[in-house]
Amino acid sequence: MGADIDGVIEVREPGGRWETELDLLDFGLGRQRLAWECLFGKGGGLGVARALFDQRGVPNDATEPVPKTCGELHHSHSYATWAEIATVNWDEPLCDGPDWNRIGEWRPGPDGELALHNVAWTPIEVLDAAEEIFGEDLMPPEWPQGGEVHLNGAVYRPVVLTPRMFAPPDGSWGPVWAAMRELATVHGDENVRLVVWFG
Repeated sequence: MGADIDGVIEVREPGGRWETELDLLDFGLGRQRLAWECLFGKGGGLGVARALFDQRGVPNDATEPVPKTCGELHHSHSYATWAEIATVNWDEPLCDGPDWNRIGEWRPGPDGELALHNVAWTPIEVLDAAEEIFGEDLMPPEWPQGGEVHLNGAVYRPVVLTPRMFAPPDGSWGPVWAAMRELATVHGDENVRLVVWFG
C-alpha cells in the first residue's frame, strides 16, 4: 500500500494568525511520486539529494486541519511560502551528477533544434548501442565526456535531474502555484503557505 499526499494552502491574516484557505485534495493531483520527491523529498525512487522543500516538518503555527504529530497515518510533513516557491530555479540540479539509471532523450523541436523530450529509465537498446560505441558496458554516468547515443531519431545523453523534469511549474502542480500566486496578490508573498504531509 502506497502513501498519499494531503495538504492545505494557508493565508496569514493581518493579526498574524494562519487560516486554511484551500484543500490540496481539491486539486486532484493523485499519486505523483516523482514530483513529490523533487518537491518534498518523499520517495519516488529518483535518489534526489536536494529536494526543494525537503521534509521541513510541521510549522509551529499551522492551522487546525494539519496533523501536528507524525505516525503511520501522517508523516513526512513539509511546507513552503509563496515567496519561496516564486523564486525556485526549476532548472537547478537536484543531484551532484548524472542520474545512474535514467537518461535524457532529445528530439528535434519545431525549430529543428534538439530539445529534451523525455527523461526515463535507460532502455536496454540504448545501453547496447552505448556498449558498441564506447567499447564497454557502461551506465550513462560512466560514458565519456560528451558521450551520446543516436538511436531511432533520438539523441540520448546522461542527465542531471532537475525539478522541471518531474514537477514543472506549468504541469499538474501549475493550478496549485496559480492559486497561491493569486492569494499572494492579496495577502503578500510571505503570507501564503503550502503545508503538505503524507500517509
